[in-house]
Amino acid sequence: MLRRKIETVLAEWKKSEERKPLVIKGIRQCGKTYIVQKFAEANYESVVYINFILEPDRKSAFTGNMDVDTIILNLSALIPGSRFINRKTCIILDEIQECKEARTALKSFSIDGRFDVIATGSLLGVKGYGKKEENENANPDSVPVGYETIVTMYPLDFEEFLWANGISENVIDSVKSCFEDEKIVPEGIHKAMMELLYRYVIVGGLPEVVNKFLETKNIEITYNTQRNLIAEYEEDMVKYALDADKPHIRECFESIPKQLAKENKKFQYAVVRKGGRSSQYIGSIQWLEDAGIVQRCYNTQITELPLEGNSIKDNFKVYTTDIGIFVAMLDYGTQADILKGNLLGYKGAIFENLMADFLYKSGQKLYYFQKNSGLELDFLVRYKGECVILEVKSKTGKAKSMTTVLKNKNVYHVNNAIKLGNYNVGRDGEVLTIPLYMGFLIKEKLSDITVPPIDLSFLSSLL
Repeated sequence: MLRRKIETVLAEWKKSEERKPLVIKGIRQCGKTYIVQKFAEANYESVVYINFILEPDRKSAFTGNMDVDTIILNLSALIPGSRFINRKTCIILDEIQECKEARTALKSFSIDGRFDVIATGSLLGVKGYGKKEENENANPDSVPVGYETIVTMYPLDFEEFLWANGISENVIDSVKSCFEDEKIVPEGIHKAMMELLYRYVIVGGLPEVVNKFLETKNIEITYNTQRNLIAEYEEDMVKYALDADKPHIRECFESIPKQLAKENKKFQYAVVRKGGRSSQYIGSIQWLEDAGIVQRCYNTQITELPLEGNSIKDNFKVYTTDIGIFVAMLDYGTQADILKGNLLGYKGAIFENLMADFLYKSGQKLYYFQKNSGLELDFLVRYKGECVILEVKSKTGKAKSMTTVLKNKNVYHVNNAIKLGNYNVGRDGEVLTIPLYMGFLIKEKLSDITVPPIDLSFLSSLL
């Protein structure tokens, strides 16, 4: 059994006295169904489970009146032996995107409050894709805004992958301490973490793939499992997209390795197909992003906060949200090359996608900076209240653009940078160098932000 961080989210949700129905969305096969069922069985006296893909007849329970009593009566008739106990029953609505009426009914359950409801959906944004007259599923009124709590679940991140490989909390805490205190990681730990990182690069975080790798340690079996999951994603592209867009979505997806192989990694529609234009493909990128398969990394106008406010919406790179998916899209044998360090020029694309994986799975949006002059910064992040540069090197190497930006603070207003590569921890002035595996630790902690007190003493003189 894989330990997942979302278990803590579920526990905190159940503790809340004012909890609303919980909607867990995320890429297909990231473990939503398993973790929700495991949680419900451990925390409720009664669990009622419905999968709208496997049991389409149960959609009928949500037709007609939408009051909870009617829905419970309908479910009792459709599911013999089901028990609905006030405050002690969890109703799981799996693949809820297949039944928009069930999504609408979450409002009734939220107001009623007698039963806890957890819904999961792999393609919640995708079901409403396209114009309403072209897609009967496009019904924004079915979303009960304000009556549900939405949480995104990701494939295993690197820390969860370490847990799955038996790495103790003490070791992980030691690595975190070295990052926070800028101390060298002991050589034994450093070497082991680098080896685990390369395994994470070729395996990724999809639970089925991780389990298969842990069971067999066989790269070919792991790769075949990944390719099967990719085939399922491509089937979804055919099943859920509008007919006119189906080939465009797949073309965009399959072009990602070529897009990232370029010196300028900006996503270009002409790389998808000769003569390709934004008007043909921009909806396809949105589909892939809504499905959780890819994440856009936006260029920014300037290297300043807020990054979202300064982003350029028609200028972006595209990464897969899970590094294992990206590597499995490459030539068979790339996994062995990664382990042996024989990647040559393509290693930059792989390790940039790795950093995108780290950032995305920690809930961060992706940004970079590029000018026509050739100056380019791999990533920009908000870290410790500042705009900080991230430069990713698969081994070691100079970062000319980063040096230029840091030398011209009056122009770029950037004071610090983090360079990731085949290093241990060290600092050279404004640049913190860290090993690649520490990338998962780079995130802003809201808990570290304090609100200074306001001196109101002067008000007394006005009274």
